[in-house]
Formats: sequence, C-alpha cells, structure tokens
Amino acid sequence: MLAGVFIFVAGYFIGGAGGNDTVDVGGGSFGSQESAVTTSQAPETTTAVIDEPATFQQFSDLPPIAVTELPLEAIDTLDLISSGGPYPFDRDGLTFQNREGLLPDHPRGHYQEFTVITPGLDHRGAKRIVAGADGELYYTSDHYDSFREIVIED
Repeated sequence: MLAGVFIFVAGYFIGGAGGNDTVDVGGGSFGSQESAVTTSQAPETTTAVIDEPATFQQFSDLPPIAVTELPLEAIDTLDLISSGGPYPFDRDGLTFQNREGLLPDHPRGHYQEFTVITPGLDHRGAKRIVAGADGELYYTSDHYDSFREIVIED
C-alpha cells in the first residue's frame, strides 16, 4: 500500500495538485473525491452524467481524509515513509504506543509515528502521520487528540 502512496505522490506532483486532478495507477484512480460532471447541450436540454462516488478501504471507523485533502507537508511525509527516509527528526519511525487508545487496538510495535513539518515552526509541531504494520495510515493535526484515517480511492 505504501508503494501505491509513493506512486500516487509522484503522479500528484507530476500531474499537478488540486482541483479534480486524478492519477491512474495500476487500474485505480487516485485524486480528488469530487465527482466528474460532464454536460452536453441539446437545443433546450442539458444532460449531466455523474461518475460513481469514490470508494475507500478503511481499517477503522475514524473519519476519513483523502490524500488529496492533506496539507502538502503531509504528502511530503508520505513520500518519505514510502521511500524509507531519510527523516528530518530522529524520533521519526519510532514506535507509536497508542496510549490515547484512539487507533484500533494492536500489539506494541504495530504503529510507527512520523512528523509532518509545520512551516514557520523551529520544532516538530503537532502534526503527525502514524503508519500501521498492515498498511493503514492516520493523520493528526493536534498531537494525538484526534485522528483521521488517510484513505486512498480504490
């Protein structure tokens, strides 16, 4: 799954970020959750065709956040995770213990945490990505007070 994130991130930057951009990788379409709308006009009618809504695989019941909704610095962190570093802080890649109990329960060592750099700060800040051994990814912007599960469109 992390390899898919890496491919997505590369395509995201090559193809341009934002809007309704999508990147097709391995039969899957990654990009904005927004549905594409096409209209064709006849003399006095308009027909709209709306694609099926995006579906996501989730590991938890936490609120989802699509990769395209993350701050660019979080996408940079996903890129580092998928390539194995090097990481900007020596605490990146260490075990996240889930003391708050907000993530699904797993044995110690299942989760690793990574810093998402906050522009303008001279320290780690509060933003993190937590990666699970099964490929799950979680984002927190408030130093573990809340999490959203990072989802990738099928």
